[in-house]
Amino acid sequence: MNSAIDFIRSSVTQGLSIAVVSHKNPDGDSLGSLLAMGLSLEKLTKNVIFVKPDIIPEDYLFLPGLEKMKKIDDINTDIAVLIVLDCSDPDRLGLNKILFESSKKIINIDHHISNTKFGDINIVVPESSSTGEIVFDLLSKAEFPIDTEIATCIYTAISTDTGRFSYESVTKNTHLIISKLYDFGINGYNINKNLYQKRSLSRTKLFILAVSNLKFYEDGKIAIAKVTKDMYSKTNAHPDETEGIVEFLRDTDGVEVACLLKELNNNDIKLSLRTKEYVDANKICSLFGGGGHIRASGASSTETIEETEKMLLQEINKYL
Repeated sequence: MNSAIDFIRSSVTQGLSIAVVSHKNPDGDSLGSLLAMGLSLEKLTKNVIFVKPDIIPEDYLFLPGLEKMKKIDDINTDIAVLIVLDCSDPDRLGLNKILFESSKKIINIDHHISNTKFGDINIVVPESSSTGEIVFDLLSKAEFPIDTEIATCIYTAISTDTGRFSYESVTKNTHLIISKLYDFGINGYNINKNLYQKRSLSRTKLFILAVSNLKFYEDGKIAIAKVTKDMYSKTNAHPDETEGIVEFLRDTDGVEVACLLKELNNNDIKLSLRTKEYVDANKICSLFGGGGHIRASGASSTETIEETEKMLLQEINKYL
């Protein structure tokens, strides 16, 4: 971490351009970490570029700094330092992966156990609950600015990636960081209301439809729900409105492995896997070219949703 801090300080002093970016299909940790890092650096230098990762889910539209994000096509500046946050490998950047070609130095900040250590400088801490937790530690150690807006982004990153502080990745340090964020003036109630109490009607309808069609296997140890393009049409929902479905399945008593198979507009299938006690979600998803954490991982498949389900069941059953 010290080498990253020293290099960032040097880059700021020299007035070099710094870009912050995260993975496609952004979640709370990726967006919160990206914005927190970018907003803090922006207080030190105006040469900060916020790279838009993809379509922003409605859950996170309240986050400060979103208006600063630029699409890759609108970025014409040479990038001296590319800070990649919450991204296990370059391919997860999607179209923004092109930034690797034009960036002189890459700093990789992440907590995924599957991280490929692709940076010139790597701050990869799998034991951290979230990338947001790492970002807070880095900003604090470097004595970089933290204000209410930055603290709001970090709270969002940590809260969403820990399942509202319910996952086994949560530690004493996680709660200590959250308590410190309140010292910067965050409104925890308002953040949680935006994150968890503003589900759209279309999202609720999609949730009900997906759950009503779920299947259980192996005496209830495996729960699989599928979301198809037809379901989006019936509910007037978007593919990014599936947040919370796979967690709901996992929370069912007796379920060890929960999986959501989501059909995307390009006919690819996105897998979201959650486990409870003894099945390694990261190892299973790595077989599909994905990864993440032991208890929460994701991947993609180019097979049909039915064939993907069959393949997935075969792999899961090896662990049961």
